[in-house]
Amino acid sequence: MDTAALWQRYEDWLYYHEGLGLYLDVSRMRFDSELLETLKPKFAQAFKDMEALEQGAIANPDENRMVGHYWLRTPELAPTQELRTEIAQGIEQIETFAQQIHSGAIHPPEAPKFTDILSIGIGGSALGPQFVASALAPDHPPLEIHFIDNTDPAGIDRVLTKIKNRLKSTLVLDTSKSGGTPEPRNGMLEVKQAYESQGLNFARYAVATTMEGSKLDQLAKAEGWLAQFPMYDWVGGRTSELSAVGLLPAALQGIDIRAMLAGAREMDLATRIQDIPNNPAALLALSWYYSGDGQGKKDMVILPYKDSLLLFSRYLQQLIMESLGKEKDLDGNIVHQGIAVYGNKGSTDQHAYVQQLREGVPNFFATFIEVLEDRSGSSIEVQPGITSGDYLAGFLEGTRQALYENQRDSITLTIPQVNARTVGALIALYERAVGFYASLVNINAYHQPGVEAGKKAAASLLNLQTQVMAVLKEVNTPLDIATLAAKAGASEQVEAVYKILRHLEANDRGIIFYGDRSKPSSLQVSATSV
Repeated sequence: MDTAALWQRYEDWLYYHEGLGLYLDVSRMRFDSELLETLKPKFAQAFKDMEALEQGAIANPDENRMVGHYWLRTPELAPTQELRTEIAQGIEQIETFAQQIHSGAIHPPEAPKFTDILSIGIGGSALGPQFVASALAPDHPPLEIHFIDNTDPAGIDRVLTKIKNRLKSTLVLDTSKSGGTPEPRNGMLEVKQAYESQGLNFARYAVATTMEGSKLDQLAKAEGWLAQFPMYDWVGGRTSELSAVGLLPAALQGIDIRAMLAGAREMDLATRIQDIPNNPAALLALSWYYSGDGQGKKDMVILPYKDSLLLFSRYLQQLIMESLGKEKDLDGNIVHQGIAVYGNKGSTDQHAYVQQLREGVPNFFATFIEVLEDRSGSSIEVQPGITSGDYLAGFLEGTRQALYENQRDSITLTIPQVNARTVGALIALYERAVGFYASLVNINAYHQPGVEAGKKAAASLLNLQTQVMAVLKEVNTPLDIATLAAKAGASEQVEAVYKILRHLEANDRGIIFYGDRSKPSSLQVSATSV
């Protein structure tokens, strides 16, 4: 396509939102108008599905739940007055609590004010808050945030060591919907022990964000924690950033949560428009469908050209891959849907994997995220008439052009600056695009059976560990791995038994191996030295 035709295509397909100053350019996705016509019936259904979702339809039948994250920024959409009041009061509760923490009205027993936040969570309870903290936290926040987002003991130690001398002024946010998810539960127990080892009453530092009546809710009430904030059964983890899950840590860092909600609300209005070229989320879903032939055949590479948006790709990984990665469609057919997401940032990527993007396997489409404002002040010239920001803009446009010249498709999303309002809009844009795309390919975006299967498998292995240790403690002679597995009722899980034992031995948990480690089947094992 010649440059004049490309310029015309750019103008034809450019979306602009005046209120947000946001541009969406899908002109370098090489679909034609015929595809749009073909997909119009599917989009008509997608708009109906979204209307039903916002009106309170059961969208997660596995758990008989509504999906109402859109109500969080527009409470009047919620199906009952009780929910509308609860949402509005929840935001006020967050703001009041943050003000009391900042002023010192609520303070730790041994310090005039809290100085730090230790956030414990997993999945959406960590990825959203981490992204927002990276994007929006001021250079000198009223409280500096730290995260425990895994059950890795060394990782937990690293975080606790970093804030060891400030533990007495560190506020703990423990976020868990059920209170029984292993990773945040383990993190809470580890952190609680760290406080107690310094003679600190953990309850006077702890805040719970959880569902009413959950195990965590019961624990927090029983121990008298500082505060509790609600999680709703109709908000999934990957769409929870604009609930207390994300708004509480944001407010404590001095981030304008009302502006985040306003940006999301404004984007929601834009993405309800039932005209595909004038709906940015529909344009994204159309582009995703085209690129992967409606089957996720190509990966999504997220390339934000701004350091503060580095974690956006990690946030989108969960939102997109957990929502769209499904084995079966709504009719029960095996479809293996999904779109793989990865990314880093520009222009770092141009010294990393852009070489492959341009000349390697063409199994992707790129999404460039451009921020028009270079910095809050003026810039020096690094060469006559050129600033560092000019270079960054040039690298983005040059990479976009180089990819297109080699038949690699891309989307470019442009915002005026990274602020609370535009970040809220980005979150809402991709939430809606995921919902539209799921409808186009006839899958449920709001359940996660694969995640639940993994949790069940992990629980089974931990039960096996208990069984194996019980057998070892009963015998007084070494056993080979196969015999031990059989005695534990796990003859079909010999490899799993071996790996459990290897891990226990490496951590001095009372396991001793005898024999050639290169041949695990020949090893003997005992619980004590024989």
